[in-house]
Amino acid sequence: MGFRDHEILILDGACGTTLQRMDIPASAWPGREGCNEWLNVTAPEIITEMHRMFLDAGAMVLESNTFGASSIVLAEYDLQDRAAEINAAAVASAKRAIAGRPGRYVAGSVGPTTKLASLGQIAVETQAAAFREQIRALLDAGADALIVETCQDLLQVKTAVVAAFETMEAVGREVPLMVSVTIEQTGTMLVGTDIGAVCATLEPFPVFSLGLNCATGPQAMESHIRYLAHNWPRRVSCVPNAGMPAVEDGKTVYRLGPQEFASHLRHFVERDGVSVVGGCCGTTPEHIASLVRALEGVKPARR
Repeated sequence: MGFRDHEILILDGACGTTLQRMDIPASAWPGREGCNEWLNVTAPEIITEMHRMFLDAGAMVLESNTFGASSIVLAEYDLQDRAAEINAAAVASAKRAIAGRPGRYVAGSVGPTTKLASLGQIAVETQAAAFREQIRALLDAGADALIVETCQDLLQVKTAVVAAFETMEAVGREVPLMVSVTIEQTGTMLVGTDIGAVCATLEPFPVFSLGLNCATGPQAMESHIRYLAHNWPRRVSCVPNAGMPAVEDGKTVYRLGPQEFASHLRHFVERDGVSVVGGCCGTTPEHIASLVRALEGVKPARR
């Protein structure tokens, strides 16, 4: 059975939140504290351990630790020339984690970068070149799928999707491409695009799935998931935060517990036919374990 054949795919949880809970020595960062992607090179055993925590919880798909591994983001740490190396190392760490575990996969994570072309912060071709470089490294390293995620700008989405298909053709390797946009509490993406425009723009592309991640917990995603269920012709994904973030004692916390999180996602699967699920900010291995238990024997509703 391959990636595309599973009725339900369960992704892992939050990378950043989990790394914050781990005991990472200062020596692992060497002057670049906060750049989680640098750990792929300096402390690959820590990244592999993080992945194994989610695999032990029952996750089927690991997202590589490459959310900010485009040269655009890495330039903030003077690492732009090492983008290919960092992406390859990330996939290698995830591959080590799934070794000997059949039916488990690595999805190469492609984040939105830190600049929006729609706001004139970066030229489209500059962003496209960075995406092509990152995606090529992920494909060459053996990623089983790609996920363009936390998308805040429809122009950025289209740029990344076109770059992905161009790169797959160039390297002669086709893998499933998942796309996940971020809808704010305002009901639109950061630059004002609604979910209907996202569907209309992406429908001509042969993407594997379209859905939502980040920004909110599952409750605030309900109307957008319902729209996708009725209007998007292929798989629908839902990868929410563990609720809305709050600040307690100077720290960001997420209050939605594992059981409630899992209950919401089971509802989306049973009612709306969502078939790709997982966790974003604040979700721990405990959230994923609860999700796995909640989905035992459950089939996505026919759409």
